Amino acid sequence: MEIEAAKKLIDKYIQGHADFMARAAEGERYYRVQNDIIFRKPKHKDDTRQAENPLRNADNKIPFSFYQLLVNQKAGYMFTAPPLFDTGSEALNKAVAEALGDRYAQKVKELCINASNAGVAWLHYWIDEQKGFCYGVVPSFQIVPVWSRKLDKKLLAVLRVYKDFDENGDEWDIYEYWTDTACEAFRKRGADSFDDLTYCPMFTDFYTAGLTDAENRMIHNFGRVPFIPFFNNNIATRDLDAVKGLIDTYDKTFSGFVDDLEDIQEVILVLTNYGGQDMKQFLSDLKYYKSIQVDSAGDGDKSGVSTLNIDIPVEARDKLLELTRKAIFDTGQGIDPQQQGLDSTSGEAMKFLYALLEIKAGLMETEFKIGLAELVRAICRVHGQEPGQIVQTWTRTSIRNDAELASMCSDSVGVISKKTIIKNHPFVEDAEKELEQIEKERQAEMEAANIYGNDLLDDDKKGGDEDV
Repeated sequence: MEIEAAKKLIDKYIQGHADFMARAAEGERYYRVQNDIIFRKPKHKDDTRQAENPLRNADNKIPFSFYQLLVNQKAGYMFTAPPLFDTGSEALNKAVAEALGDRYAQKVKELCINASNAGVAWLHYWIDEQKGFCYGVVPSFQIVPVWSRKLDKKLLAVLRVYKDFDENGDEWDIYEYWTDTACEAFRKRGADSFDDLTYCPMFTDFYTAGLTDAENRMIHNFGRVPFIPFFNNNIATRDLDAVKGLIDTYDKTFSGFVDDLEDIQEVILVLTNYGGQDMKQFLSDLKYYKSIQVDSAGDGDKSGVSTLNIDIPVEARDKLLELTRKAIFDTGQGIDPQQQGLDSTSGEAMKFLYALLEIKAGLMETEFKIGLAELVRAICRVHGQEPGQIVQTWTRTSIRNDAELASMCSDSVGVISKKTIIKNHPFVEDAEKELEQIEKERQAEMEAANIYGNDLLDDDKKGGDEDV
């Protein structure tokens, strides 16, 4: 791509991306419990409110981790036991499992958290120098997708934008433009404009295993853009949108309550027509004589000492905090760990706690199934195969009645296939490995039976010879 064409293309697609970056950063900030309350302007002593009410000196900024809890609940509920895949071929299933690797569960949970914070998560896959399949989660704010205008909304290209440093320690803005055939890289210094955009010599023969025809261009043979989107729900919104206002209200109400408790501990004396010279004399007289001198102008004069007090509306604030907390978990479709009245509830009845969380998880599962199927197909294409239907098995991590599930599996023998029963058995995590173990044990039992059978035959023969 010519440099002038690259400038126009990048400038075109980068417009409007700043708003998405800000929203993604805000979602991640709340996930890290860096709520808006922390960045509230401090209360200055010369502030008008402070001048009107000298009691207001405390300035607590206490954030609550409600949003982090809601996101972690969903991630743990859906991906503690990550989805399993069945391509219809045992050999291909093993190849997929090996390619996904030991960190598959961690990466798919990271996709869940990124999608919850930004509305969409992105996964990039590539081939390393050893011709092995690799994949990794890309921060959502780095990706600018280019979609087709057709109803299928096909991904035509991806512009990845991020910062990097060269060997001299200089900071650069890197722009990678990925299509279904190649990737071209460009860069500019952070303070420069797009007029200073140049080629980025980031691809070498060592890195690309001989697939480079220029320093800034890498050719691939995936046949499609090697980036996969994972949307949070059907409208690609972030989880923070539903609860941000409620969380901010809770933070401000609780922080204000703590301010009142701190301020009320300080007794402020109001002196009217004090007859002494300074505050030092006032404190000395109060301590030694247990009295102070005031100047009175006669009847009706209000000379004397009084105190300023703070009235804390405890009941109103308690009710507001209670209602806000309930609204956070209802609107955020989560489970309040402080929910009461469950001490004597059975395990099956407690599953109703997960009703809202299951609705939210179901919306994400529908979107994630598409992305995970594309990931599995990409692995299969690397092995020269194109599978048909890919069966995905999703497991929720929640309160359940294992005895009932095991009984259902036992009653299903002879009705459905053994593989389906094993997949849904509560004690089985990997159906393929379990089937292999069952076969090994069956073979061992057969060998043992043959050994004992041969021994019995030998004894019979020996006994027959003796009779003869």
